Amino acid sequence: MGVTEAIGDAPVNRYELEEAAPKPKAAQPSALPKKSAPPPRPVERRIDYVAMAKQMAAGAQDLDGLRAAMGAFEGCELKKGARNLVFADGNPAARMMIIGEAPGRDEDREGKPFVGRAGQLLDKMFDAIGMGRTAPLSKDAVYITNVLPWRPPQDRDPKPDEVDMLMPFVQRHVELVAPEVLVLMGNHACQAVLGKGGITRLRGHWGTALGRPALPMVHPAYLLRTPAAKREAWADLLDLQAKLKELA
Repeated sequence: MGVTEAIGDAPVNRYELEEAAPKPKAAQPSALPKKSAPPPRPVERRIDYVAMAKQMAAGAQDLDGLRAAMGAFEGCELKKGARNLVFADGNPAARMMIIGEAPGRDEDREGKPFVGRAGQLLDKMFDAIGMGRTAPLSKDAVYITNVLPWRPPQDRDPKPDEVDMLMPFVQRHVELVAPEVLVLMGNHACQAVLGKGGITRLRGHWGTALGRPALPMVHPAYLLRTPAAKREAWADLLDLQAKLKELA
């Protein structure tokens, strides 16, 4: 068996020794202090810019006050990238008020609505029915503003949140000017004021917006791209002229 030396006189049963051996005690958890939970993060309060715009617009008692309120409004990011606030142009005593979409490059540079190629065409259109922004008499005058007073980057479409926060100023603008009729120039103006788009379907059909008769018309920029649509625009101008005579 390979045994060369006896260690003890009597044999030892190793199985009995393993059963008799004391079992090691389970390790006791250390009495370390419990880690405290991290403090809750402060809740970030979002500013309701629509409510702020409503409050600022309601506080404007005249057009100068409204322009100052719009210039002081910090909720719209468009203001940071624009050169000028494009407020309005024309005679505030006009019977008709045009609401466009947003300023472009030329409007942003000069601070007036509809002064580029589309604006020049707009002036020719209304001159054809004896009206214009420089007309001295209110019955022949035109007053023009936009939904957005600041130019969007790269002339992109207005975003819904931008329209929502600036519409209170548009509503107050209409209240202060108190025109007899509104002309909604372009698809985005119709979407903002009427709550529905599709200008080629809406044009030529009178509706009600902000408590006044409103006529959707295609934007002059569209007419520059689609000259064939000028015939329909002319029909809309004649319809507008007839409406003003009816209300006189």
